[in-house]
Amino acid sequence: MNDKERKTDSRVLLMAPDDNVAIAKTDLAASTTLQVMGSDITLRDKVLTGHKFAFMPVAKGATIVKYGAPIGIATQDIVPGESMHLHNIASDYIPTYTLDEGHQFLEE
Repeated sequence: MNDKERKTDSRVLLMAPDDNVAIAKTDLAASTTLQVMGSDITLRDKVLTGHKFAFMPVAKGATIVKYGAPIGIATQDIVPGESMHLHNIASDYIPTYTLDEGHQFLEE
């Protein structure tokens, strides 16, 4: 892959070569066009700092990979430039704790 094919806008964060989501490093308005991995991507929605958007097509049922780790499954087809969140991703995160009914915190 040459430098032009790898070029990514400085407002976008990609951490691993297998990621299929990009992260906004700043608030980005809908209709903003960015270069991600050498491709021009026009955002369909406003994307806030730290939020995800697709920079390649992601098929329904495909694994979502962020920072090189699987984080969920696409619940619908996702097109480049579309924001990615709970409206189109089922999370794979496993809760690390639960708060059972009746549990009380210690009072000081």
